[in-house]
Amino acid sequence: MKFIGNVLWFFFGGFISALEWFCAGLLCCITIIGIPLGKQYFKFAKLSLAPFGKDIDFGGGAPSVIANIVWIVFAGIWMAISNAFFGVLWCITIIGIPFGKQFFKLAKLSLMPFGAEVYKINDR
Repeated sequence: MKFIGNVLWFFFGGFISALEWFCAGLLCCITIIGIPLGKQYFKFAKLSLAPFGKDIDFGGGAPSVIANIVWIVFAGIWMAISNAFFGVLWCITIIGIPFGKQFFKLAKLSLMPFGAEVYKINDR
């Protein structure tokens, strides 16, 4: 099921989403100050290619909390809103609910990417 879900996800917007995240990461990495933000964008790009069968572990401590607050102010809130919006759109139909759940996963990661680790469900 994960394979079929990831293939459908890839063709129904996952590739374009990952390409956007990757390009944004490259733009952030132009400056030294933007490299930590760029690394988070690359995390989104990797997850956007194949989100089925992966989960996110949130943590990281005080430095991650401070970085996440700055992230929310400058980029995270808009990313979370857009992912939540597409999640709601996908959940309108019963067939789209699995895709909507993946967008909600991305929305949560959009708010708190620092200190979050993406892992395969079978690896834990």
